Amino acid sequence: MSQPASSSLPSNPLDGRGLTAGLTAFVIWGLLPLYLKFLQSVSPLQITAHRLVWGCLFAFAWLALRHELAQAKIALAQPGTRWRLCLSAALISANWITYVWGVANERVVETSLGYFVNPLVNVVLGVVVLSERLNRIQWTAVAFAAAGVSYLTWSAGHPPWIALVLALSFGLYGLVRKVVRVDALAGLASETLLLLPIGIGYLIWCEIAGIGAFAHQSLGIDALLLLGGPLTAIPLVLFAFAARRLPYSTIGLLQYLGPTLQLLLGVFVFHEPFTRDRAIGFALIWTALAIYAGDGFWRSRKTTVLR
Repeated sequence: MSQPASSSLPSNPLDGRGLTAGLTAFVIWGLLPLYLKFLQSVSPLQITAHRLVWGCLFAFAWLALRHELAQAKIALAQPGTRWRLCLSAALISANWITYVWGVANERVVETSLGYFVNPLVNVVLGVVVLSERLNRIQWTAVAFAAAGVSYLTWSAGHPPWIALVLALSFGLYGLVRKVVRVDALAGLASETLLLLPIGIGYLIWCEIAGIGAFAHQSLGIDALLLLGGPLTAIPLVLFAFAARRLPYSTIGLLQYLGPTLQLLLGVFVFHEPFTRDRAIGFALIWTALAIYAGDGFWRSRKTTVLR
């Protein structure tokens, strides 16, 4: 039975467990630079290789505890799915390496820009690849984002390549995973398994070359490298759990928590410069995000009222 026109919007209490899971996932991602700063004595490639190896072991152990190993087996047994997972694994590896390199080279502010831009990259990919249509408000948001990136490129004299690589690699990763019907944890286990020989091979080469970090620096470094496994898998699974329980508009707003925390860490903890030109570029992109998020929230509420 429909509500009278004079009634206020119906209340839709958020799922508490879903909201907690979503907040936890984005807080972990947002605070990840703190973890990486403790690993500055380890090269970005080694950190990524360890993240790959321990992430794979952790994901499969978790699948075993949940009695869901068959999901990964089924995904890898299908040639089409396996090739798509190879592509998604390559994209997420490029994303990880770029992110770790950016943090190690005191570019945390620029890495945060990549994840601010990412939602709008997803929009453009949806139009170009999936033939989705945007309304006038969404196109306005895309225009503001393009203006922000253009201004940052002009003021710095070069494109913000770290941000662009992060946004494009993660956007393309999400696009590939969108067409692969595999659960988040099983997908991560499968992706890391496909790249496991490369990761192990590289770590063995580091040992032979005498530049290996694991078991050669301190127990603290060893523990942090091992921690890379759960830090990779847990927020991904929490995000997938939240996405199933929360409205899309809520997820859309929550996703800005991660880059916001990264930006705050970059400016106030790591004391990276946040110049006037950078502030103008970020302001244009934040305006784009506000327009896009506001449009999504309004349409979500309108749909709820019509039900």
